[in-house]
Amino acid sequence: MKYRFIFTISFTLCALSTFSQGLMSEKNNFTKQDTLRGSITPERIWWDLSYYHLDIEVNPDKKFISGKNTIKYKVLKPYKSLQIDLQSPLKITKVTQDGKGLKVIHNGNAHFVQLIKNQKIGNKETVIVHYQGYPKEAKNAPWDGGFTWKKDKNGNHFVATSCQGLGASVWWPCKDHMYDEVENMRISVTVPSHLTDVSNGKLESIVDHGKTKTYNWFVNNPINNYGVNVNIGNYAHFSEIYKGEKGDLDMDYYVLKGNVEKAKEHFKDAPKMMKAFEHWFGPYPFYEDGFKLVEVPYLGMEHQSSVTYGNQYKKGYLGTDLSKTGWGLKFDFIIIHEAGHEWFANNITNKDIADMWIHESFTNYSESLFLDYYYGKKAASEYVIGLRKSIRNKTTIIGKYDVNNEGSGDMYNKGGNFLHTLRQLINNDEKWRLILRKMNKEFYHQTVTTVQIEDFLCKETNIDLSAFFNQYLRDIRIPTLEYTIKNDVLKYRWTKVVSNFKMPLKVIINNKIQWIYPTENWQKIVLKNNNSIFNIDPNFYIYQKKIN
Repeated sequence: MKYRFIFTISFTLCALSTFSQGLMSEKNNFTKQDTLRGSITPERIWWDLSYYHLDIEVNPDKKFISGKNTIKYKVLKPYKSLQIDLQSPLKITKVTQDGKGLKVIHNGNAHFVQLIKNQKIGNKETVIVHYQGYPKEAKNAPWDGGFTWKKDKNGNHFVATSCQGLGASVWWPCKDHMYDEVENMRISVTVPSHLTDVSNGKLESIVDHGKTKTYNWFVNNPINNYGVNVNIGNYAHFSEIYKGEKGDLDMDYYVLKGNVEKAKEHFKDAPKMMKAFEHWFGPYPFYEDGFKLVEVPYLGMEHQSSVTYGNQYKKGYLGTDLSKTGWGLKFDFIIIHEAGHEWFANNITNKDIADMWIHESFTNYSESLFLDYYYGKKAASEYVIGLRKSIRNKTTIIGKYDVNNEGSGDMYNKGGNFLHTLRQLINNDEKWRLILRKMNKEFYHQTVTTVQIEDFLCKETNIDLSAFFNQYLRDIRIPTLEYTIKNDVLKYRWTKVVSNFKMPLKVIINNKIQWIYPTENWQKIVLKNNNSIFNIDPNFYIYQKKIN
């Protein structure tokens, strides 16, 4: 999800902060609804998703939707109550299994379908959930979720969905928890005949009903709920074939009519992105579904194989360099950042939203790696270091588990910087690249936990990173190197660190690079003279304090 920044009216950067769908504000008092939404409840754990067919009609004039979701699943253990999530004011009108109507017990946004049929282990079953209503309108997408109902400059409806954090159940009924993904999915969207719907996956067919048309899309790969989207507008389409690591990749672009020529020029960042990220992360994870960039009436979002774009055809973030180094204007922020999520969020997905740093920290760092590929390591380092000014260190990067609670917005820039620090500790750029590629292969199309990522990185780096992760993910303090130079002796130690923090550090003494190994106890080095010049490699995200 996405970068959240606060600007003045003139878009001068006055404060950098990251917020997502209203969930990154601090919350310590949780309700039963938070638990029903954020935990793997008994009514969820007994069945394994295999397939969705979301079939809806969208009426932009009335801001009304109606339709059904066919849900196929495998029975893991016998149970008779099945949880479906759908947020008010939308309403479930009917649920059936094998043609028989089922009772539904409603508890806020959680709906418990009372099954009649015996659920036998290993059986594959289907329920069909019918629903309708006026979905929540996103007032400031993508930071708050729901439908965005706008019109283009020619008066045509321009409609899109976004729902990270708040959850897909804000606009369609589903098993709304990150741990379980469908194996594949069909999306059918009926819209007024003069408009086009663009959703995830490959377009199977268009059925003309006269006044309306139905666009049928099929997603071949597993997909997380918030990655599903609907985009409706008076679209023009162009495409290209990218020769990638796994062969020919369809890259399709849908933009408002009238924007085609500038889009053809501006979207050249898309194949550049693909080349850089396949180098760093391995093959694009969804060749069978292609890659789409779709213009929408909000800033943008990482919907799987259907990345949405609203950065006004400007470089940087709405024309602003977030790093204030100049490097942020070398690329379109939304194209690079949101497409980076295809590897980190859509390929590797957090099981619990508390671990959302897995999505955002790696994707934040992907911006730096894009620069590294095209402009070199110095440019990449300057960019990621330049983002530090926005880090607040008020709350931890990891949130609270089982209550649908994201961690701090620092998961973006602080997350990118602690990964940049890890790169320094590895001290071998090719090894770092191969680790990132192996990570995307090892966890291909999987949901994961922080512990899994930590264990993987410890194993692949052959470094005990437990204190390192505790420091940057579970603590708000930044490691501070205290040091003093007296009588030709350099003394140094770590302060403001977690237990057992012993991170080595690259320093420059009299223009000579060397490693030091601070602990919480004072260490010392004898210098040639008391006027020795001592500097710390700025690529390490730490503070320093000289004691006189």
